[in-house]
Amino acid sequence: MRHLMSPLDFSVEELDQLFDLASDIEHTPEKYAHTCEGKILATCFYEPSTRTRLSFESAMTRLGGKVIGFADANSSSAAKGESVSDTIRVVSCYADICAMRHPKEGAPMVAATKSLIPVINAGDGGHQHPTQTLTDLMTIRSLNGKLGDFTIGLCGDLKFGRTVHSLINALVRYEGIRFVFISPQELRVPDYITDMLCEKGIPYTEEIRLETVMPDLDLLYMTRVQKERFFNEEDYVRLKDFYILDKAKLSLAKENMLVLHPLPRVNEISVDVDEDPRAAYFKQAQYGVYVRMALILTLLGLAK
Repeated sequence: MRHLMSPLDFSVEELDQLFDLASDIEHTPEKYAHTCEGKILATCFYEPSTRTRLSFESAMTRLGGKVIGFADANSSSAAKGESVSDTIRVVSCYADICAMRHPKEGAPMVAATKSLIPVINAGDGGHQHPTQTLTDLMTIRSLNGKLGDFTIGLCGDLKFGRTVHSLINALVRYEGIRFVFISPQELRVPDYITDMLCEKGIPYTEEIRLETVMPDLDLLYMTRVQKERFFNEEDYVRLKDFYILDKAKLSLAKENMLVLHPLPRVNEISVDVDEDPRAAYFKQAQYGVYVRMALILTLLGLAK
C-alpha cells in the first residue's frame, strides 16, 4: 500500500507515467468511466476548500466510484475531540482511499501511519500540497511542452504558501530550472529552501518589484496572500494587495509566457488578464481533475 504525502514520494520516472496516464484520461475519458466502480473515496477536510475537495470528488465520480466524507472539522467527530488517528482507523472501514486536508502540518502523515487504505495529503497547513504540485507540473508539461529549461517567477506569499514550497521542491529534480522569487521582505521564501537551492547549485534571485523581472520569465506563478496564515490582521491588510497582475504589467512579458495560479484568486490577478491567451490558471484547474483521476487509479493499483 502506498500513500502520497509529498510530490517527492514519486520518482521523476513515476511522475512521467502518472502524467502520461492523466493525458490519456484527458483525451479518452470514456476508457476510464467505470474503472473505479465499487470503490469509495473519503474526503476528510478539516479545513475549508472548494477546488481541491470538488476536484477529488469530480475525479472519483468520473471514474465511476463514489464519495463520502466531510467538508469541515465542525461537521466531523473532531468537534468532539476525536484524534486524526482514530478518525482514519474508522474511515478505513468505510472507504478504499482517503484524501485529507488539515490545518496542522504533518496530520496526514500521522493518519497514513495508522491507515489501512491509501491516504493522499490534500494540504497540511503551510507545509505541503502535493496534488496541487502534480497539477502544476502537468500544466507546465502540457502547455510548455516539457519540464525543464525555463525561468519561473514565483510571486506573492512565498513564506506561508504551501503550493510554492511543494512546487520548488518538485522542480529542482529537473534540468535547467531558474527561480525568481518575488515578494515583500516579510513574505520571502524560507531560508531552508534557499539553503537547499544553494547546496544543489540551482540559480535563484530574490526581487521585490514584479515589473523588474517580468521580461525574463517563461512562467509566472502568482499566489494570494493568505489571511488564514497570518497571526496579525494589520500585517495582512498591509500586504494583501502588494502585487496585482494587470494588463499593463503583462504587456512587459514574453508573448508565450504562461501565468499560473493555484486559486482561489482574490485581488492578485486582475480579471482583465483572464482573456489573455497566456492566462492558464483555469486550464490548470481542469488538469487537476485529470491528475487526481490518474493518482486515484495509481494508488488503488488500477492504473494498468
